[in-house]
Amino acid sequence: MAEEERNQEGQEQKGGGKKKLIFLLLLVVILGVAGGLAYKFLVLDKKKAAESQEKQAQKIIEEIKATENVGIMFDLGTFVVNLADRDIDRYLKVSIVLELKDQKVQQEAQKRLPEIKDAITTLLLTKKSSEIRTPEGIEFLKEEIAKRVNAILPLGGVKNVYFTDFIIQTG
Repeated sequence: MAEEERNQEGQEQKGGGKKKLIFLLLLVVILGVAGGLAYKFLVLDKKKAAESQEKQAQKIIEEIKATENVGIMFDLGTFVVNLADRDIDRYLKVSIVLELKDQKVQQEAQKRLPEIKDAITTLLLTKKSSEIRTPEGIEFLKEEIAKRVNAILPLGGVKNVYFTDFIIQTG
C-alpha cells in the first residue's frame, strides 16, 4: 500500500512537472511574440519614419535646386477669347509667360511668335469654362500649351507655363 501511494504521488509530481513545463513554454512564446511586436512598433517604425523624413528633405532640396535654375521668361502677352460654352457667352482673359530653356529657344520663339500665339488662341477657343475652373483643369491647360509650343519650336525647350492673369467673365 505504501508503494502504491508513492507511485501515485510520483505520477502526480510528474504530471505537475509537465504542466509546469507547458506553462513555461507558453510563457516564453508569449514573451517572444510581445518582444517582437514591441521591436517592430518601437524600432522599425521609427526607422521608417526617419527614412521618409529624409526622403522628403531630399525632395525639397531638389525642388529648391530646380527653382535656382530658372530659365528665360518669355512674355506672350494677354489673350482674350470666347470660350466654347453653349449656354451663355463666357470670355477668358489670360496672360501667359513661358519659361524657356535657353537663349537659342528664346530666339526661335521670337521668330515663330505668330504661330505660337495662333496655336494658343486656337486651343483656348476649344475650352469650356467648366474644364478650366478647377486647379486640375488649369494645370492640364498649362501642359497642353507647353506641348503645342514645343511642337512648333524645332528644339522644344518650354520648361513651364505661367498664367499671370486668369479671368473668366460671363457676358
